[in-house]
Amino acid sequence: MSKPALSDPITLRLPEDVLTAIEQIAETCDRSRSWVMVRALKVYLAGEGADILAVRKGRNEVASGDVHDMDDVLREIDEIIRRKVA
Repeated sequence: MSKPALSDPITLRLPEDVLTAIEQIAETCDRSRSWVMVRALKVYLAGEGADILAVRKGRNEVASGDVHDMDDVLREIDEIIRRKVA
C-alpha cells in the first residue's frame, strides 16, 4: 500500500490535557502522536466536519439559485404516493 501525500508540517498548540491524552494513546498503541492526531481529525471530519461542509454546500447552492420550491416538492411527493397506492 502506498503512503498518502503529506502536507508541509503545521504548528498546533493544544491544551496540555489533550496533548497528555494523545501521548498516552500513542504510547499504548505504539504509534506516533501524529498518527493519533490524524486519526482523531479523520473521525471529526467524517462526522461534524462533514455536516459543516454539507451546510456550506447547501448555502452555496441557494446562493447560486439551485433551489426547489417546497410546494412543488410536496406536490411531487403526493403524486408519487398516489401512483404507489393506485
